[in-house]
Amino acid sequence: MTEIIKVSRRNFLKTGVVLGGGLMLGVYLPGRNAALAAAAGKTEAFVPNAFIHIRTDELVTIFVNKSEMGQGVYTSLPMLIAEELEVDWTKIKVEPAPVDPAYNHTMYGPIMVTGGSTSVRSEWERLRTAGAMARAMLVTAAAERWQADPKTCRAVEGHIIHQDGKRRLSYGQLADAAAQLKPPTEISLKSPKDFKILGVNRDRLDIPDKTNGKAIFGIDVSVPDMLAAVVSRPPVFGATLKSFDDTEAKKIPGVKAVISIDRGIAVVADGFWNANRGRDALEVVWDEGPLAGLDSEKQGVEYAEMAKKPGMIAAQRGDVETAMSKAAKKIEAVYELPYLAHAPMEPLNCVAHVRPDGCDIWTGSQMQTTDRDKAAAITGLPPEQVRLHNTLLGCGFGRRAAADSHFVSEAVQISQKMKAPVKAYWTREDDIKGGYYRPRSYHLISAGLGDDGMPIAWRHRIVSQSIIKGTPFEEGLTHNGIDETSVEGAFDSPYEIPDFLVDYHMAPAGVPVLWWRSVGHSFTAYVKECFIDELARAAGKDPYQYRRQLLAEHPRERGVLDLVAEKAGWSGKIPDGRGRGIAVHASFGSYIAQVAEVSVTKEGSIRVHKVTCAIDCGRTVNPDTIEAQMESGIAFGLSAAFYGNITFKKGRVYQSNFDDYEVLRIDAMPEVAVHIVTSEEPPGGVGEPGVPPIAPAVANGVMSLTGVPLRRLPLTRERVKKTLQAA
Repeated sequence: MTEIIKVSRRNFLKTGVVLGGGLMLGVYLPGRNAALAAAAGKTEAFVPNAFIHIRTDELVTIFVNKSEMGQGVYTSLPMLIAEELEVDWTKIKVEPAPVDPAYNHTMYGPIMVTGGSTSVRSEWERLRTAGAMARAMLVTAAAERWQADPKTCRAVEGHIIHQDGKRRLSYGQLADAAAQLKPPTEISLKSPKDFKILGVNRDRLDIPDKTNGKAIFGIDVSVPDMLAAVVSRPPVFGATLKSFDDTEAKKIPGVKAVISIDRGIAVVADGFWNANRGRDALEVVWDEGPLAGLDSEKQGVEYAEMAKKPGMIAAQRGDVETAMSKAAKKIEAVYELPYLAHAPMEPLNCVAHVRPDGCDIWTGSQMQTTDRDKAAAITGLPPEQVRLHNTLLGCGFGRRAAADSHFVSEAVQISQKMKAPVKAYWTREDDIKGGYYRPRSYHLISAGLGDDGMPIAWRHRIVSQSIIKGTPFEEGLTHNGIDETSVEGAFDSPYEIPDFLVDYHMAPAGVPVLWWRSVGHSFTAYVKECFIDELARAAGKDPYQYRRQLLAEHPRERGVLDLVAEKAGWSGKIPDGRGRGIAVHASFGSYIAQVAEVSVTKEGSIRVHKVTCAIDCGRTVNPDTIEAQMESGIAFGLSAAFYGNITFKKGRVYQSNFDDYEVLRIDAMPEVAVHIVTSEEPPGGVGEPGVPPIAPAVANGVMSLTGVPLRRLPLTRERVKKTLQAA
């Protein structure tokens, strides 16, 4: 049935507000509309809200308030609007939204941010409402021109058509008239049964320009008189500058200046290569500070010692100790997962131009409000005089959502001192050696099995740094000393186990850590799903059926589990020398199950031949994007599972580039089959949920062949060989 939305003042604030050609909704935002009007072109147009601009020449501009980093939001979010607006899809133009409260996140508070696989989830109602609002006003404009009842008029592909079949006006023809109307106080949203765009494959709107070279990423930005800069940063986290000698650096042709900024020494030149050569010629002396002795092996011992004591309780039911004492069989294991770098294909970069009367920033940002406000604080300018031009992002994975805005701050500080536009570059080595990382984690986990082999007690202790502490999200995501992102996927496990305990130790800070694609789920899913397989094996039960029994009260997890088992042919034959592993995990509002078909050599080399994936992400927008994101998550997760490992020696990061921090090569990518559950539930995320189940599915596949659990990542050939030999 049709959904009726009351457009109250509160909903106006949620929907977004802008001035631009004659219409204002809800709230006045002085001085915030220049960027919007300029981006859309003509101001003589219909601007019903912050997201839609319809010109008299029929061009429909949709402003997207999420960052496009390959996940498809420049298509999926316009689809939400287009469905309700009834617009001709070929007439749509997409522009990044300017930083403005109108575009703030509906779930995360007063901030523009892209993350947490929330783009569609957070905009599902707001953008459909925006489209329906514009459609209603266009219908009213046509009805008034024809002196007809609006109920006799309907919107079809960019036109309003009268039921007599004789009268027809385009949106462009109605733009001026619609702009004079008051916004409706009540609008109707379509029933899902009437959807024509949502749930249907659509080609990505950003792909043509990415293939013909027109697309602009941050690294592509060039402005007149722009200088280039690279920064010499401390070799050890927390180190401070003692002295530097720039004599040799200044001899490099093209070097303009060597300046000190908060995070190091910047070498500014007429281009990147000269700046980089100048940095290489610097002589810098650092006070390396308390982390100079940081060593990965020693840190592992420290985490193990912490895990010997009870932590802060994240979840508890029943009496685990008593249940353990009555168990027919007890199993205990230690799982360890390393620090991981984000390693986006496009290294960090930012162009800044600071002037007395304003500041312009060009970068690919996942946290636009924070980055804009940081620039305002550095320059002393009012936020409205700082314009952040958000470009396409060559991957993000959370790396471009830094709460301290460090890569933007560096560019702004350098530009301010140079009194010129400056592009600040990070090399890949800078990023991999200079943070920020997915935290390392240590897991002590145990279970007690009853006479029937099913778990009656479960205890999971987690040691990990907090990614939330010290960020704007600390208050909302830290409770009783527990960083929820460190225990997500563990404290809320769906497995029905009577006596259950998850506790947590917040490891000492020092190494910069940050949300990484799928955040805490990236390690808790591995531990939970591998250990469940260990229990099934100890009980002599099939891992799929074992999970199924434990998920009796969780139909969505059980649904994807059943679907993936069916599609993977779980009970059927498998080629000689291959094994199958299964995993199921819910994150970011979606439910994923995966089966990995694997083989392993005596030398410890694992090959993943095929992955079958089932996803229940609620209502779908663009199925093609969902499939692509599952494939992407699987590739990303396999890279981490096989190669991802940031290690420290004498306070320094050992890895530096893709030669020693490898990613999955194309010849190692398995065949992937994705199956989407038809659902009427609200939309879930798809950017991250495909990552957590793949590593445990692979490890469980290896255990099905060898009988040996793989409890430590990454699954390097040497480590797997050693583990198999030790068993």
